[in-house]
Amino acid sequence: MAKELAERIARLEAIEAIKQLKYAYFHACDTKNIEAIRDCFAPGPIDLQYGRIGNFDDREKMLAVFSQLACQEHIVEMHHGQNPQIHVHDSQNATGLWGLYYFLVDTRRKVTTQLAGFYEDTYREEGGRWQIVGSHYTV
Repeated sequence: MAKELAERIARLEAIEAIKQLKYAYFHACDTKNIEAIRDCFAPGPIDLQYGRIGNFDDREKMLAVFSQLACQEHIVEMHHGQNPQIHVHDSQNATGLWGLYYFLVDTRRKVTTQLAGFYEDTYREEGGRWQIVGSHYTV
C-alpha cells in the first residue's frame, strides 16, 4: 500500500512539474526570454515540428528562428495553453497534449493574428528536471 501511494504521489508531482514547464515556456515566449525558453528544452537532439515556422532537431536552431521572428518590439504575443492531458509513462518519460489559443499583435503593420492548435509533446526527466524533447504543433 505504501509503495502504491508513493507511486501515485510521484505521478501527480510529475504531472504538475510538466504543467509548470509548459506554462513557463508559454510565458517565456510572450516575454521574449530566450534563456528561459532554452531551459524548457533538453540539450542535444530533439524533435520540434512547428508547421510553417519550421522543423528543428535542436533547441538552438529553433531559438534562432524565434529570435528573428518574435523578438521584435512591434511584436506582442500571447500564448494561452489549455486542457492539458499529461501521461506519465515511467519516472523519466511522459507525453502530453495541449490546446493552444494564440494571439499576436503587430503594432508596426497594425494587424492581429489569431490561431488555435494543438501541441503533442514528449518530455524527459533528467537530474530532477522535466524538459521538452519533442513537440509537434498542428494548427
